[in-house]
Amino acid sequence: MNQVTATSSGPMAAKVNLLDFDRQGLRDFFAQLGEKPYRAEQVMKWIYHDLEDNFENMTDVGKALRAKLTEACYIGAPNTLLDKAATDGTHKWLLGMDKGNAVETVYIPEPTRGTLCVSSQIGCALNCQFCSTGAQGFNRNLSTAEIIGQVWVAAKYLGNVTHQNRRITNVVMMGMGEPLANFENVVRAMKLMRDDLGFGLASKRVTLSTAGMVPLIDELSDAIDVSLAVSLHAANDELRTELVPLNKRYPIAELLAACQRWIARKPRTSITFEYTLMKGVNDQPEHARQLIKLMRKLPTCKVNLIPFNPFPGTRFERSDAGTIHEFQTQLLNAGVLTMLRRTRGDDIDAACGQLAGQVTDRTRRSAGLRKRQDEGTLHAI
Repeated sequence: MNQVTATSSGPMAAKVNLLDFDRQGLRDFFAQLGEKPYRAEQVMKWIYHDLEDNFENMTDVGKALRAKLTEACYIGAPNTLLDKAATDGTHKWLLGMDKGNAVETVYIPEPTRGTLCVSSQIGCALNCQFCSTGAQGFNRNLSTAEIIGQVWVAAKYLGNVTHQNRRITNVVMMGMGEPLANFENVVRAMKLMRDDLGFGLASKRVTLSTAGMVPLIDELSDAIDVSLAVSLHAANDELRTELVPLNKRYPIAELLAACQRWIARKPRTSITFEYTLMKGVNDQPEHARQLIKLMRKLPTCKVNLIPFNPFPGTRFERSDAGTIHEFQTQLLNAGVLTMLRRTRGDDIDAACGQLAGQVTDRTRRSAGLRKRQDEGTLHAI
């Protein structure tokens, strides 16, 4: 069923999309319809456990209520414009939103788990220099329905059955956009991921990745129990500000303090620091030493090293294998728990940092990318 926004025209525009509600919101909506709260939970189970979007197929819901729901609301996940599989089993969907916009959602299968990478915005306003999404510019935040709808579409495609056949075992808010910049909609969607009547995922299996919006990290720890990842990419302010412009507003000292507060509130949890390795930029021994010094302030946390994934128009290159190995070894020898993320799905541009989608850019940033592409400045430092 088509995703319809509040600005859409036509008969569906006046109806409410039930994917926009978490459990309490759905109960409140059913109360407005004059229905008991348990009816909302009945329907919620149909939506997320059975992946049903047709009220007529909800066999334990009375005929009168089915008619009322058909009149007042709908269950609308985004349209699949394109789906593409990589040679390693990674799968990418291009999901249509509105006015020519689309986002990308990626599924990464592994022997013991299946991870879905979900987008939170159409484009991204943060303009991180090494990220294809940021180069596309920014259009708008996604609604709760558009966020959880990505999980719904993937679950339907994969044959996921909540609490039984879990093809999706982990969800990471690590796709297009900065999740904390779309706080309320993202939190509501993550509640649906975690709810037993939703996708029923444990707190450690739902991860939000942020570039470091410090005040909202504190709010997140109060709002919901999920895992946290921080896109770090440099351990000194000068370089990080160049790579992640948000660092100018929230420098590393403030970001680390927020992470320390997170750990103090959730002492049994850890934070993952993501560090994308770029040739000659942040991959030298002195950079590793800076990162080690920083990580000693958060000894229970870990570093996830990510080889840079090129995209058309970028000036960065991936560090060579020997440099990556030496960087990781330096961290491990210093006692820093360090993992190396294996690049997945790069043959379909589904690897970390490569998601671009289709963005009607409101920032004029994509024009610069197109100019660099036309000039042939690919991967030039």
